[in-house]
Order: sequence, then C-alpha cells, then structure tokens
Amino acid sequence: MMKTVLSLILLFLASAAPLAWAKTPGEVEVGGTLRDAPMQGLSGPSRILSEFRGKPLIINVWASWCGPCRQEMGSLERLSRRHGGKQFAVIGISTDDYPDAAMAFLKQYRTTFSHFIDSRLLLENMLGADRLPLTLLVNAQGRILGKYYGAKEWDSPEALQVIGKAFRIRM
Repeated sequence: MMKTVLSLILLFLASAAPLAWAKTPGEVEVGGTLRDAPMQGLSGPSRILSEFRGKPLIINVWASWCGPCRQEMGSLERLSRRHGGKQFAVIGISTDDYPDAAMAFLKQYRTTFSHFIDSRLLLENMLGADRLPLTLLVNAQGRILGKYYGAKEWDSPEALQVIGKAFRIRM
C-alpha cells in the first residue's frame, strides 16, 4: 500500500514538473556564433550563410502549413521594406519538405526579401527551430543576439524597439 502511494506521489510530481525544451541537434544558442552553411535558394539564388556577415541579420524560420507563420509574414515584409537593406537584412528559411508548397506561400504573401528552403534540416537544427515560427536577431559578426518563438508583429513599435536595442541602431 505504502509503495503504491509513494509511486502515485512520484508520478504526480513528475507530471507537475515544468517541461524543458530539448535542444535540436547542433543548435547554436543565444550568444553563440552561427556556423557557415549552404542555403538553397527559394525566391532567388542559393547563398552561403556567411555572405550575410557585415550587417545585422534577421532570420525568420517558417513553413507554409504553419498558421502563426502566416500570421506574422506580413509584418516581416513591412519591416523589410521599411528598414531592411539599409540597417540590416531580413531572410526567410522554409522548413517545408516540398518547394512547391513554399513557393505558393511566398506568392500568396508577396514577400520581397530573400527566402531559402531547408529540406535537409541543417539550418532548422542549427537555429533551434523545434517550434515555428522562429525569428533570430544576429549581429554583423554572426552572433545570435535573440531567439523569438511564435508569431510577432515585427513592425510594431515594441518590436522595432527590441530590434534597435539589439542591433544598436536607431529605428
């Protein structure tokens, strides 16, 4: 009887413990520097991640089937049009298995910033995209300054303040 009660208490305590997110294989955490990686072009030519060094970078990881990704894509496009290019670059990384689905998503949202597809999961794992959407703020040297999971309004005053502070730029 005592053993059963003790087992129930331990089971209850284990189920009440907060969940810890496991890291993805090869994940670079906040404060770490991204490794170089080939990126297969989706809305333009293929590139190497290091080609974006020298200027701060916003990386958005998304999928065409992801509702929250759809929710935030318009704000990323507005952010890119208003502020991208001059002070920082914005790129998207699709985790879709099928390029056709990712291309249909891009056509629907009429995005103009560069997008790449990660069908081999190399970038998805390195960036830590175990949940979508994921947006990373990366400094000019490739160091991750912040990771933000879930849909955000990236052109809102609050987001612009976070971006400006992270990149030490005036927005």
